[in-house]
Amino acid sequence: MIQDFNPAELLQRKKRLRTGAEFKASLDDGRKVWVDGVLLDKVTDCPALNAGIDLLAEMFDDQFDPAHAEATTMRDETSGDIVSRAWQIPRTIADLEARRKMIEYTSRKTGGAFGRPPDLAPTIVVGLLAYLPTFKKSRSAFDHVAIDYAENIERYHAYGRDTNIIASESLSGPQSDRSAPAAAAHGNVKITAWEKGGVRISGAKSVGSISAQANEIFFTNLSYPNHPPEACVWGALPAGTEGIKMISREMLSSPGAEPSDHPLNHRGEEADQIVVFDNVFLPNERVFSLGDVATLKYYGRVCIWAHWHILARLAVKAEIFVGAAQLAVDMLGTGGIPGVRGLVADLMEYALALKAFVIAAEQRAQLTEGDVMAPDVNMLTAGRKYSIEHYPRIIHTLQELCGQGLVMRFGKSSFDNPEIGHYLRTLLPGHDVSAEVKNQLMNFIWDLTTSGAAGRVELFENVNATPAPFLRERLYSEFDRSDAVQMARELALLE
Repeated sequence: MIQDFNPAELLQRKKRLRTGAEFKASLDDGRKVWVDGVLLDKVTDCPALNAGIDLLAEMFDDQFDPAHAEATTMRDETSGDIVSRAWQIPRTIADLEARRKMIEYTSRKTGGAFGRPPDLAPTIVVGLLAYLPTFKKSRSAFDHVAIDYAENIERYHAYGRDTNIIASESLSGPQSDRSAPAAAAHGNVKITAWEKGGVRISGAKSVGSISAQANEIFFTNLSYPNHPPEACVWGALPAGTEGIKMISREMLSSPGAEPSDHPLNHRGEEADQIVVFDNVFLPNERVFSLGDVATLKYYGRVCIWAHWHILARLAVKAEIFVGAAQLAVDMLGTGGIPGVRGLVADLMEYALALKAFVIAAEQRAQLTEGDVMAPDVNMLTAGRKYSIEHYPRIIHTLQELCGQGLVMRFGKSSFDNPEIGHYLRTLLPGHDVSAEVKNQLMNFIWDLTTSGAAGRVELFENVNATPAPFLRERLYSEFDRSDAVQMARELALLE
């Protein structure tokens, strides 16, 4: 919690806490972004991208609002300056709980629709700090490489914290033919040349969510058998770096729409890009590991805080589902039907289960070798598995509670039309609410569960949280069951 908070102090320190206008200005950096095959002059030229950028800019401005200051900002433990809580290094369980306030803030701000909100990528940097001794000892397969990775990691964290940047994180390679023996390496970022002060890299990263709307791109490759050292790269670069090219997927939101017609989707979206690195220069000081296969195997451990972020965000989204469901029940007057109450109870159970996994992961946290408090990985893995396995059913439950309301939705223009609007008002009122109010709720739930943007989010959640089969394997391999086995042996009278 900020001590002796006052807005004037925050304004005086705006170089540590940028305003929304400063953030938007920082994106005019010559970055190369294609949308629908067209190269944008500025990233704000695309309405869907720009609407999402406006939402991100609001988050910057909220840092100066006393109502959001505790969730979004903190005093730096070293300098005492006010900085973004996104870059907080949790040293205690209380720090984890405080950091979660920002996850809950960004999740509510975006309606949970941003799978990689601006405070997610900093958790990857925190993960590197958590294993700083390992990265300090990292040795490249290339004898001539002499880079202090630990110093670079610490410097980058300080840079992100002190300049209040948004970074994206892009870790997976492009989807291509998986049948070939070297398929896992196809398209991944690799070293192509050595130069004074750095290396040249080429390749691509996929599902670069928010990359076109962020300041920096943080990247690495996933580990796989026989990984060549030239493809072992951890690094970060400004989005406008020469040779970086971002190709956006189809836009799915409804920027410029009447807000009551699309309460969620009119605010834009986080866009996903394939991020192409075309002979890009990566300076030595922007490298966190190079040519060391062993550090790639730390991917899972480094990403623990990102996985905690994902689960905490899904827990907030589950609360939104409960709230939307209860509003639908109230407005439709169906609360007296036992089956309806049972469906809402299912949503409540889902929300409570996710919250329980988050709290348990925090309470069972332990310090890493770098003195960073790490949430319990087994609780996170089980929670993420539970969240994605039940997510489609939860979406369907909310849709079912709305009945035909999600099919028979109407825009504000229809209600405003003097020839037909009165029919809609007469035929479609809710319980103690007007037809317009009920219709607007259905529009919100449509955006949340059924629209094209919602479909993308549902698919993304499965990929972002990691598909269930992989989570099952991870849980099996990492769960310490020695005590359980011993207890069973004793009860079974086995020697």
